[in-house]
Amino acid sequence: MNALAGTAGGYPCKMYRIIKRTFDIMLSAAGLVAAFPFLLMIGVLIKLDSPGPVIYKRWCKGKKGLYAMLKFRTMFQDADNLEKYFSPDQVERYRKNIKLPDDPRITRIGRILRKTSMDELPQLVNVLKGEMSLIGPRPVVPDELRYYGNAADEILSVKPGITGYWQTHGRSGCTYESGERQKKELYYVRHQSLLLDIQIFFLTFAAVFSRTGTY
Repeated sequence: MNALAGTAGGYPCKMYRIIKRTFDIMLSAAGLVAAFPFLLMIGVLIKLDSPGPVIYKRWCKGKKGLYAMLKFRTMFQDADNLEKYFSPDQVERYRKNIKLPDDPRITRIGRILRKTSMDELPQLVNVLKGEMSLIGPRPVVPDELRYYGNAADEILSVKPGITGYWQTHGRSGCTYESGERQKKELYYVRHQSLLLDIQIFFLTFAAVFSRTGTY
């Protein structure tokens, strides 16, 4: 089986998995070392901007079960108090799509980090640990699995990624409510390959610089 094709009978071939994991380790380790001074600077800016921890841990469900997905904190410390920041209508819309445009809970430095996707950098640690991959479906919290119905096990069969097909082919314009997000994520799961991963890798930079699909 050609590793570039990635899958055989719907399942990733062994060579593809080995090559992908090798690149995950090499690139995440190199990224953490090269960006270390920059990561420290971001941490200082977050602390100066608002009280609270620098790193936010979000419990997600992945191929290996529950894990703590790491992100730079981009919201105020009491962001879980939805009623404090949202109207009843906004609360309902947030619970449907897990995101909301112009979210008032986002801090000043948090808006910059989100627009540039730099809040995702700590996830390189998740990749190095084998909990995530550089490329894959967007991490999901357990409550989000209901949107996938019978395909929930399928989405969990692949390691979640820092970036992926959804982020580079619609992102915030493709919601759970419309069903487009599920289609994008499952498309990647069913068509994994090194060629697709390489395409997504480069499209990610284009999406970040053009701010496509960001809030």
